[in-house]
Amino acid sequence: MIHGTGVDIIQISRIQNSLEKYAERFENRVFTRREIEYCRSRPEPFKHFAARFAAKEAVLKSLGTGMAAGITWQDLEILNLESGQPALNITGKCREICESLNLKDIHISMSHDDVYAIAQAVAETG
Repeated sequence: MIHGTGVDIIQISRIQNSLEKYAERFENRVFTRREIEYCRSRPEPFKHFAARFAAKEAVLKSLGTGMAAGITWQDLEILNLESGQPALNITGKCREICESLNLKDIHISMSHDDVYAIAQAVAETG
Protein backbone atom coordinates (compact mmCIF):
# COMPACT_ATOMS: atom_id res chain seq x y z
CA MET A 1 0.00 0.00 0.00
CA ILE A 2 1.19 3.53 -0.70
CA HIS A 3 1.86 5.77 2.30
CA GLY A 4 2.56 8.89 0.25
CA THR A 5 4.03 10.37 -2.88
CA GLY A 6 6.24 13.37 -3.47
CA VAL A 7 7.55 15.29 -6.44
CA ASP A 8 9.99 18.17 -6.69
CA ILE A 9 11.36 20.26 -9.53
CA ILE A 10 14.23 22.70 -9.26
CA GLN A 11 16.16 24.98 -11.58
CA ILE A 12 19.66 23.59 -11.91
CA SER A 13 21.04 27.15 -11.79
CA ARG A 14 19.68 27.54 -8.24
CA ILE A 15 21.81 24.65 -6.99
CA GLN A 16 24.76 25.79 -9.11
CA ASN A 17 24.55 29.27 -7.57
CA SER A 18 24.43 27.84 -4.04
CA LEU A 19 27.38 25.57 -4.73
CA GLU A 20 29.40 28.43 -6.21
CA LYS A 21 28.45 30.95 -3.52
CA TYR A 22 28.69 28.76 -0.43
CA ALA A 23 31.07 26.12 -1.84
CA GLU A 24 31.91 23.28 0.52
CA ARG A 25 29.67 24.62 3.30
CA PHE A 26 26.52 24.04 1.22
CA GLU A 27 27.87 20.90 -0.42
CA ASN A 28 28.72 19.23 2.90
CA ARG A 29 25.49 20.33 4.58
CA VAL A 30 23.20 18.91 1.90
CA PHE A 31 25.11 16.02 0.32
CA THR A 32 27.00 12.99 1.64
CA ARG A 33 30.60 12.33 0.72
CA ARG A 34 29.55 9.57 -1.73
CA GLU A 35 27.01 11.87 -3.41
CA ILE A 36 29.63 14.60 -3.77
CA GLU A 37 32.16 12.19 -5.24
CA TYR A 38 29.61 10.85 -7.73
CA CYS A 39 28.35 14.26 -8.84
CA ARG A 40 31.84 15.72 -9.14
CA SER A 41 32.87 12.75 -11.32
CA ARG A 42 30.18 13.57 -13.91
CA PRO A 43 30.76 15.87 -16.91
CA GLU A 44 28.02 18.28 -15.74
CA PRO A 45 28.01 17.93 -11.95
CA PHE A 46 25.41 20.63 -11.21
CA LYS A 47 22.71 18.62 -12.97
CA HIS A 48 23.41 15.64 -10.75
CA PHE A 49 23.53 17.71 -7.57
CA ALA A 50 20.20 19.31 -8.51
CA ALA A 51 18.57 15.94 -9.25
CA ARG A 52 19.68 14.62 -5.86
CA PHE A 53 18.41 17.72 -4.11
CA ALA A 54 15.03 17.30 -5.83
CA ALA A 55 14.97 13.61 -4.88
CA LYS A 56 15.59 14.43 -1.21
CA GLU A 57 12.76 16.98 -1.29
CA ALA A 58 10.45 14.46 -2.98
CA VAL A 59 11.24 11.81 -0.35
CA LEU A 60 10.46 14.23 2.48
CA LYS A 61 7.14 15.04 0.82
CA SER A 62 6.32 11.34 0.43
CA LEU A 63 6.86 10.88 4.18
CA GLY A 64 4.60 13.81 4.97
CA THR A 65 7.15 15.25 7.41
CA GLY A 66 9.27 17.70 5.48
CA MET A 67 12.43 18.60 7.39
CA ALA A 68 10.58 18.36 10.71
CA ALA A 69 11.32 16.02 13.56
CA GLY A 70 15.10 16.31 13.35
CA ILE A 71 15.66 14.93 9.85
CA THR A 72 18.80 16.30 8.22
CA TRP A 73 19.85 16.37 4.57
CA GLN A 74 22.58 13.88 5.44
CA ASP A 75 19.92 11.35 6.54
CA LEU A 76 18.95 10.95 2.87
CA GLU A 77 21.57 9.65 0.47
CA ILE A 78 20.85 9.16 -3.24
CA LEU A 79 23.16 6.62 -4.84
CA ASN A 80 23.10 4.75 -8.13
CA LEU A 81 22.96 1.00 -8.58
CA GLU A 82 25.31 -0.51 -11.18
CA SER A 83 22.40 -0.37 -13.64
CA GLY A 84 22.20 3.41 -13.14
CA GLN A 85 18.90 3.20 -11.26
CA PRO A 86 18.81 5.65 -8.35
CA ALA A 87 18.58 4.12 -4.90
CA LEU A 88 17.83 5.72 -1.55
CA ASN A 89 19.93 5.09 1.54
CA ILE A 90 18.32 6.43 4.71
CA THR A 91 19.96 6.84 8.10
CA GLY A 92 19.51 8.69 11.38
CA LYS A 93 16.21 10.31 12.28
CA CYS A 94 14.79 9.66 8.82
CA ARG A 95 15.32 5.91 9.29
CA GLU A 96 13.58 6.08 12.67
CA ILE A 97 10.59 7.85 11.14
CA CYS A 98 10.40 5.38 8.25
CA GLU A 99 10.46 2.48 10.71
CA SER A 100 7.75 4.09 12.85
CA LEU A 101 5.60 4.49 9.71
CA ASN A 102 6.23 0.82 8.84
CA LEU A 103 7.61 1.75 5.43
CA LYS A 104 8.85 -1.13 3.30
CA ASP A 105 10.54 0.94 0.60
CA ILE A 106 10.74 4.38 -0.95
CA HIS A 107 11.00 4.28 -4.71
CA ILE A 108 12.64 7.25 -6.42
CA SER A 109 13.02 8.45 -9.97
CA MET A 110 15.05 11.44 -11.18
CA SER A 111 15.58 13.26 -14.45
CA HIS A 112 17.10 16.48 -15.71
CA ASP A 113 17.58 18.55 -18.83
CA ASP A 114 19.65 21.69 -19.31
CA VAL A 115 17.43 23.86 -17.08
CA TYR A 116 15.50 21.72 -14.60
CA ALA A 117 15.93 18.64 -12.44
CA ILE A 118 12.88 16.70 -11.29
CA ALA A 119 12.36 13.78 -8.94
CA GLN A 120 9.49 11.65 -7.71
CA ALA A 121 9.26 9.46 -4.62
CA VAL A 122 6.69 6.85 -3.64
CA ALA A 123 6.71 5.59 -0.05
CA GLU A 124 5.39 2.05 0.27
CA THR A 125 4.14 0.49 3.51
CA GLY A 126 4.98 -3.07 4.51
